[in-house]
Amino acid sequence: MPIALELITETRRVTRQAGFANALGWTRSSYFLMSSILAIILLIVLVWWPLVRDYFNQVDASRSLWVQVDWLLLGIFAAMSLLIMAGADIRVDLLIILVGLAGGLTIESWGTQTKLWTYFTQERPPLWIIPAWPIASLAIDRICRLLLQVFPEEASRRFTRLYWPIFLGFYALMLTFVWPTRELSLTVMALVLCAFLILTPTDHRMAVLTFVAGAGLGYFLELWGTTRACWTYYTLQTPPLFAVLAHGMAAVAFWRVARLARSLRPWRLRARAVQTAQLTEGSDTCLPVVLPNL
Repeated sequence: MPIALELITETRRVTRQAGFANALGWTRSSYFLMSSILAIILLIVLVWWPLVRDYFNQVDASRSLWVQVDWLLLGIFAAMSLLIMAGADIRVDLLIILVGLAGGLTIESWGTQTKLWTYFTQERPPLWIIPAWPIASLAIDRICRLLLQVFPEEASRRFTRLYWPIFLGFYALMLTFVWPTRELSLTVMALVLCAFLILTPTDHRMAVLTFVAGAGLGYFLELWGTTRACWTYYTLQTPPLFAVLAHGMAAVAFWRVARLARSLRPWRLRARAVQTAQLTEGSDTCLPVVLPNL
């Protein structure tokens, strides 16, 4: 009888856990992604241990530890963790991660090389900050999914009217912010790329929602980074409005690149099917098709 009760209790506990995970939208990919993120954080701690040691050396033993805990950082990490784990699918998220890594490295290189912002380590750019970009990209993707449910396809006309004021306003703000570095090639390329993305909209609703999601998350990230002097903008604002909205523009750029990559996938699959069919037929008149490895 005790064994039976233990089995019943364990079954109920597992059922409750499964129900909790289902309610949050957790999948097998959720645990894989979270484990990978924790592994990356551990790797960063080990490789850049002197920075971590200096951070903890700032703790004042004479003051209460409760008031010295970085609650903003913990809150950001908790919120992003829950967002990333919700509805995770590694087959879809892998592309977001790759685009986030490449895009984050490009943006950080531009900003630090032109000295629009600097990190406390004076690295240009610091490699330890790059993994934060794909993590933020995954969180923004989840926020966009929620916003798409709140604003269905029927509301697309409204977003068409909102698109131009939002993005043209951002571009005007960008011009003002980067004006001191207008002669540098990296800034010129950034301005050209943003202009191209803004003037060639593909989906007004998705662009606006992605911009809003990126800027919303970007505010808290920039608030933490600038108030903790992890990075500092040349304007010394904590944070500058442009930096917050730039996260929205970066999110739109990443979404456009990922969308382009997905649009090429059907062509690749069809081309490989043709190649397979030709090889299977074994015809002497048909040469094997050599496909690029996209």
